[in-house]
Amino acid sequence: MNSTPADPLAPLVDLPGVSEASEAARSALATVHRHPANRRGWATTAAESVLRGARASAGVEGGSVRLDDDGGHDDVLASALRVAGELTGESLDRAVAVWTRSPLQELAHLHLLAASGPGVEEGTLGRPRPDQGIAERLQGLAELITGGTRVPAPILASVVLGELTALEPFGSADGIVARAAFRLVCVSTGLDPRCLGVPEVTFYRDPAAHLEAAEGFVSGTEEGVTAWLLHCCRALEAGAREATSIADAAGA
Repeated sequence: MNSTPADPLAPLVDLPGVSEASEAARSALATVHRHPANRRGWATTAAESVLRGARASAGVEGGSVRLDDDGGHDDVLASALRVAGELTGESLDRAVAVWTRSPLQELAHLHLLAASGPGVEEGTLGRPRPDQGIAERLQGLAELITGGTRVPAPILASVVLGELTALEPFGSADGIVARAAFRLVCVSTGLDPRCLGVPEVTFYRDPAAHLEAAEGFVSGTEEGVTAWLLHCCRALEAGAREATSIADAAGA
C-alpha cells in the first residue's frame, strides 16, 4: 500500500499548454544565466533586475516608477524599494534560507519591510489578518513551498503568487509582498538562482491583462487557473528576455 500523499498541484501540469509554458520559462532563464556577461558579472545583472522589478512592482500598485526627485516621494515605490533590498546580496541569501525553512516567517518579514511607514500601526506589521481561513490557507501554502509538491518551479511560483494575490493576507502592501515571494520561489528552487529575471515588467506593462488573469485564478475554474499559470510562465519567459537586455548592455 502506497502511503505517500498525493501531490495537490500535480493536476496543474496537465492543464492545456501549462507544461510547455513552464518549460519555455525554465529554458529562457537557464539561457540568460549562461550569457557571457553573467559568467562573472552576474551581480550587475541581478542588481539591475531587482531595481527594475521593484519599480515595476510599484507601478502595478499604481505607484511611481521614477527614481528621480522630480516626482517627489512616493510611498508605494519606497515600499517596493525596501523589499528590493531583501532580494540582493547577502540579504537574499538570508531570505532564501528562511524561506525554504519557514516561509511564513519570511512573508512576515517582507510585510514588515513593505508596510513600514507613517500612519501604519506597528502591531499589524507582519501579522496576517484574522479573517477566517487565511491562516489555514497560508499554512497550506507553506507546506507546498517546503516540499509538499514536485511540480515544476514555474508552476509552484505561479501558485504562490496567485494565492497571495487572492488572499491579501496582511491587508496592506500585499501585492509587493506577493511578487517578492514569487521571486523567492524562483531563486530557492534553482529556476532563477541568481535573481536575474524581471517578471514584474510584464505585470506592469499590461495591468488589465494581469488583473484579468488574477481574477481567473481566484475563480478556481480550470479555464481561469490555466490562464493564470500561462500568464505567469510567460512573464517569467519575458523576464528572462529583459535580463538578457541588461546583460547585453553590461557586456557591450
